[in-house]
Parts: sequence; C-alpha cells; structure tokens
Amino acid sequence: MAASATLNPLENIAQTPASDLKRLGWRGVMKGVEREGKVLVTNHQEPEAVILSIKEYTALVSASAVAKRVQETALEALRRSFDERLAALRAPDAGDRLRVLINEPTRLGGMVKAGASH
Repeated sequence: MAASATLNPLENIAQTPASDLKRLGWRGVMKGVEREGKVLVTNHQEPEAVILSIKEYTALVSASAVAKRVQETALEALRRSFDERLAALRAPDAGDRLRVLINEPTRLGGMVKAGASH
C-alpha cells in the first residue's frame, strides 16, 4: 500500500440522509441497518453518524477486546524481557563482567568493533 493511501472506514457503508430519519421513521431506517448491518447517516452529504446493528456493535467490541489483550500480552512480554536484562545489570558482578567484555579482544570476522580502541 502506498504511503499516501489511507483506509476510509466509511467507504463501503450504505448511506442514508438524516432527512430519512424523519421521512421513513426510525423503523424504516432500521430496516436498512438490519439488511446492511450498519448505515451511515449523512447531513448535506457529509458523514454525521453510523447506526450499527447489535451484531455489528458486538463484533466491534469483541474485536477491540481481543486487540487489547494481544497488546497487553506483547507489552507484558517486553516488560519481562526488560526486567530480566535490568536484573543482570543490577547483579553484584555486573560491572566486572561488563569491563571484561569491553576490554577483551573480539573476533568479528572483519567487522569493526565500536567502543574503545586498543
């Protein structure tokens, strides 16, 4: 997808003008919602609201909850990994181990070692 392309969540939704709410009544508009799952209400051809069926609303709430759990799980894994690495730095011998790593010659197969020169 091109960088300038954006998703438009309103693109493929059945539309009805706000005046239909008065002309057709709530029941008339809800027939479209029952048929399509959702209807975009426009006012002077500008999007104003989306009316969702219970099924669509429940699916959105469920998908949001799943996405939140996935994010929380990933974040918890990152926290654990960070805490493990931080614990290694807090160990009593951490400074000595770090000095050994920095001062010992390293074989990098022709790559440059960043840091102090020998």
